Amino acid sequence: MEDDVDRILGQWARERPDLQTEAMGVFGRIYRLARVVGDRQEKVYGELGINRGEFDVLATLRRSGAPFQLSPKALSASLMLTTGGMTGRLDRLERAGWVTRSPDPADRRGLVITLTDRGRELIDEAVGVGLAAQREVLERLPEADRRSLADLLRALLAVAE
Repeated sequence: MEDDVDRILGQWARERPDLQTEAMGVFGRIYRLARVVGDRQEKVYGELGINRGEFDVLATLRRSGAPFQLSPKALSASLMLTTGGMTGRLDRLERAGWVTRSPDPADRRGLVITLTDRGRELIDEAVGVGLAAQREVLERLPEADRRSLADLLRALLAVAE
Protein backbone atom coordinates (compact mmCIF):
# COMPACT_ATOMS: atom_id res chain seq x y z
CA MET A 1 0.00 0.00 0.00
CA GLU A 2 1.60 3.26 -1.17
CA ASP A 3 1.24 6.46 0.85
CA ASP A 4 2.18 10.12 0.36
CA VAL A 5 5.65 9.51 1.76
CA ASP A 6 6.24 6.78 -0.84
CA ARG A 7 5.28 9.24 -3.57
CA ILE A 8 7.73 11.83 -2.19
CA LEU A 9 10.47 9.20 -2.01
CA GLY A 10 9.71 8.21 -5.59
CA GLN A 11 10.12 11.81 -6.72
CA TRP A 12 13.48 12.03 -4.97
CA ALA A 13 14.55 8.72 -6.50
CA ARG A 14 13.72 10.09 -9.93
CA GLU A 15 15.40 13.47 -9.40
CA ARG A 16 18.29 12.39 -7.16
CA PRO A 17 18.89 8.66 -7.48
CA ASP A 18 22.17 9.15 -5.59
CA LEU A 19 20.32 9.86 -2.32
CA GLN A 20 19.63 7.20 0.28
CA THR A 21 16.11 8.17 1.42
CA GLU A 22 15.27 5.41 3.90
CA ALA A 23 15.58 7.79 6.86
CA MET A 24 13.37 10.33 5.11
CA GLY A 25 10.68 7.67 4.80
CA VAL A 26 10.84 6.65 8.45
CA PHE A 27 11.01 10.13 9.93
CA GLY A 28 8.54 11.57 7.43
CA ARG A 29 5.99 9.02 8.57
CA ILE A 30 6.76 9.62 12.25
CA TYR A 31 6.33 13.36 11.72
CA ARG A 32 3.07 12.97 9.79
CA LEU A 33 1.67 10.53 12.32
CA ALA A 34 2.56 12.83 15.22
CA ARG A 35 0.90 15.74 13.42
CA VAL A 36 -2.29 13.81 12.58
CA VAL A 37 -2.72 12.42 16.09
CA GLY A 38 -1.63 15.72 17.67
CA ASP A 39 -4.33 17.54 15.68
CA ARG A 40 -6.93 15.06 16.98
CA GLN A 41 -5.76 15.64 20.54
CA GLU A 42 -5.76 19.41 20.08
CA LYS A 43 -9.37 19.18 18.89
CA VAL A 44 -10.56 17.26 21.96
CA TYR A 45 -8.58 19.54 24.28
CA GLY A 46 -10.18 22.54 22.58
CA GLU A 47 -13.61 21.11 23.37
CA LEU A 48 -12.57 21.30 27.03
CA GLY A 49 -11.36 24.90 26.67
CA ILE A 50 -7.61 24.35 26.66
CA ASN A 51 -4.86 24.13 24.06
CA ARG A 52 -1.92 21.73 23.89
CA GLY A 53 0.45 24.07 25.74
CA GLU A 54 -1.98 24.53 28.59
CA PHE A 55 -2.59 20.78 28.66
CA ASP A 56 1.16 20.23 29.04
CA VAL A 57 1.38 22.55 32.07
CA LEU A 58 -1.65 21.03 33.77
CA ALA A 59 -0.47 17.48 33.03
CA THR A 60 3.00 18.20 34.40
CA LEU A 61 1.50 19.49 37.64
CA ARG A 62 -0.91 16.54 37.84
CA ARG A 63 1.70 13.85 37.35
CA SER A 64 4.03 15.52 39.87
CA GLY A 65 1.79 14.02 42.58
CA ALA A 66 0.21 15.60 45.63
CA PRO A 67 0.26 18.47 46.44
CA PHE A 68 0.40 19.01 42.63
CA GLN A 69 2.72 21.98 42.76
CA LEU A 70 6.00 23.00 41.19
CA SER A 71 8.05 26.14 40.86
CA PRO A 72 7.77 28.04 37.58
CA LYS A 73 11.43 27.16 36.97
CA ALA A 74 10.76 23.43 37.41
CA LEU A 75 7.75 23.66 35.08
CA SER A 76 9.79 25.51 32.46
CA ALA A 77 12.59 22.94 32.65
CA SER A 78 10.18 20.01 32.41
CA LEU A 79 8.44 21.49 29.36
CA MET A 80 11.63 22.91 27.79
CA LEU A 81 10.12 26.40 27.70
CA THR A 82 11.57 29.81 28.38
CA THR A 83 10.33 31.50 31.52
CA GLY A 84 8.63 34.09 29.30
CA GLY A 85 6.69 31.40 27.46
CA MET A 86 5.75 29.80 30.75
CA THR A 87 4.51 33.10 32.21
CA GLY A 88 1.94 33.53 29.44
CA ARG A 89 0.59 30.03 29.93
CA LEU A 90 0.43 30.44 33.69
CA ASP A 91 -1.39 33.77 33.34
CA ARG A 92 -4.12 32.13 31.23
CA LEU A 93 -4.39 29.09 33.49
CA GLU A 94 -4.58 31.24 36.63
CA ARG A 95 -7.28 33.50 35.12
CA ALA A 96 -9.31 30.38 34.30
CA GLY A 97 -8.99 29.15 37.91
CA TRP A 98 -7.06 26.01 37.03
CA VAL A 99 -3.83 26.94 38.86
CA THR A 100 -2.81 29.32 41.61
CA ARG A 101 0.44 31.14 42.24
CA SER A 102 1.61 31.55 45.81
CA PRO A 103 4.83 32.43 47.62
CA ASP A 104 7.26 29.56 48.01
CA PRO A 105 7.62 28.92 51.75
CA ALA A 106 11.16 27.61 51.14
CA ASP A 107 12.28 30.64 49.10
CA ARG A 108 11.03 34.15 49.88
CA ARG A 109 11.78 35.26 46.32
CA GLY A 110 10.14 32.27 44.67
CA LEU A 111 6.67 31.12 43.75
CA VAL A 112 4.92 27.79 43.57
CA ILE A 113 2.30 26.93 41.01
CA THR A 114 -0.46 24.69 42.37
CA LEU A 115 -3.10 22.79 40.45
CA THR A 116 -6.56 23.72 41.79
CA ASP A 117 -9.31 21.15 42.32
CA ARG A 118 -11.00 22.48 39.17
CA GLY A 119 -7.71 22.18 37.31
CA ARG A 120 -7.25 18.63 38.49
CA GLU A 121 -10.75 17.65 37.33
CA LEU A 122 -10.06 19.27 33.95
CA ILE A 123 -6.70 17.61 33.40
CA ASP A 124 -8.01 14.22 34.48
CA GLU A 125 -10.74 14.53 31.83
CA ALA A 126 -8.31 15.90 29.24
CA VAL A 127 -5.85 13.04 29.73
CA GLY A 128 -8.67 10.56 29.23
CA VAL A 129 -9.97 12.12 26.00
CA GLY A 130 -6.44 12.68 24.68
CA LEU A 131 -5.54 9.04 25.24
CA ALA A 132 -8.79 7.99 23.58
CA ALA A 133 -7.81 9.99 20.49
CA GLN A 134 -4.43 8.22 20.44
CA ARG A 135 -5.94 4.78 21.03
CA GLU A 136 -8.44 5.31 18.22
CA VAL A 137 -5.50 5.33 15.82
CA LEU A 138 -3.15 2.88 17.51
CA GLU A 139 -5.72 0.16 18.14
CA ARG A 140 -6.19 -0.25 14.40
CA LEU A 141 -2.94 -2.25 14.55
CA PRO A 142 -2.84 -5.77 16.00
CA GLU A 143 -1.56 -5.92 19.58
CA ALA A 144 1.69 -7.66 18.62
CA ASP A 145 2.42 -4.94 16.06
CA ARG A 146 1.73 -2.23 18.67
CA ARG A 147 4.23 -3.85 21.05
CA SER A 148 6.82 -4.20 18.27
CA LEU A 149 6.30 -0.59 17.22
CA ALA A 150 6.74 0.65 20.79
CA ASP A 151 9.92 -1.43 21.18
CA LEU A 152 11.37 -0.20 17.87
CA LEU A 153 10.59 3.44 18.62
CA ARG A 154 12.09 3.10 22.13
CA ALA A 155 15.30 1.66 20.64
CA LEU A 156 15.48 4.36 17.96
CA LEU A 157 14.94 7.11 20.52
CA ALA A 158 17.65 5.63 22.74
CA VAL A 159 20.25 5.79 19.97
CA ALA A 160 19.13 9.28 18.91
CA GLU A 161 19.40 10.77 22.40
